[in-house]
Amino acid sequence: MAYSEEDKLIALSGIYQAAFCVHRIARQGSVDEQTMAPCIYSLFQTDADSVQEVYGAPGSLIPGAKELLGQLTGKQPRGLEPTRYVIGLLKLEQVLSRRTEAIEVIQTGMEEARTKLAHFPMLHANMLARLADLYSRTISPLRPRIMIQGNHPYLQIQDNQNRMRALLLAGIRSAWLWRQVGGSRWKILLGRKKLLAAAHEYLRRSEN
Repeated sequence: MAYSEEDKLIALSGIYQAAFCVHRIARQGSVDEQTMAPCIYSLFQTDADSVQEVYGAPGSLIPGAKELLGQLTGKQPRGLEPTRYVIGLLKLEQVLSRRTEAIEVIQTGMEEARTKLAHFPMLHANMLARLADLYSRTISPLRPRIMIQGNHPYLQIQDNQNRMRALLLAGIRSAWLWRQVGGSRWKILLGRKKLLAAAHEYLRRSEN
């Protein structure tokens, strides 16, 4: 199946949005649920008809696309924490892709979590704790580990830890999607102009 530049843009924006949410929680103690929801929603989508539908409503990845655009245009300094998280997630997904047992645990865990949606909203603390535990059991042992930097009081709050781990799991899911649609490090480096054009078009259409 041939994937479009917009498909690649959406998958990469999904990684950036998850990283953006983790950064906000770590530094400010909270993040807008409307920004966080598409990331968590993507974890439960296994048979979506399109890449966009993995994240829900059209335009749901505007924050992630803006973060990505800032990096592509140089308007945001390289080396910022969200960018480090994105790089870490891409590397971890590559490592995970070779760990069949861990993938099976994640698949089973997500099937179990999906059954709980009948009892808890997607962003309920109990649901996020379940997703965080799944991340801790499968992704945390892998290397390189993602080290979250932030304000110590916020990092010590259990609910914040659960939200960040659930979001990192969502970032891994988007990294897997990015690879599935043909994304790679070289696509970012050599396909910058195409990604830029796709980002501008996505934002233009989403914000009108």
